[in-house]
Amino acid sequence: MDRTMHKTGLYPPIDPLPSLSRLMDKGIGSGKTREDHKQLSDQLYYAYAEGKVIRETALVSGEAALTEVEKLYLQFADRFEKEFISQGTDENRDIDETLDIGWELLSELPETEFSRIDPAIIEKYHPKHRIKDVNK
Repeated sequence: MDRTMHKTGLYPPIDPLPSLSRLMDKGIGSGKTREDHKQLSDQLYYAYAEGKVIRETALVSGEAALTEVEKLYLQFADRFEKEFISQGTDENRDIDETLDIGWELLSELPETEFSRIDPAIIEKYHPKHRIKDVNK
């Protein structure tokens, strides 16, 4: 439980960064979850960690000192907490919906920032590319 997250009203107030499960690797993959699960989670954790560092930097030097990409990471961290971590007590998301939310959030960052996701996975699951596939 994270006291800062609790104070902002996030439920559940769990910071995913120190909460990485050693069991996750055994519970994901072929026949268990989608093929993008591991790479997407790695990229989400990286982007969130980066956003939190940038949030601390902005408190000291001001948001005006941030680059455009840093501002995107800051926005990502805010949205990640509100839309990915936060869930109502009556909300019941399945894994595919959760992964899709992750992709929606990451889609606000430039694809050049996706250093932890294979290009073929990006092509298949990134919302920008899925829209192209639907319109074919």
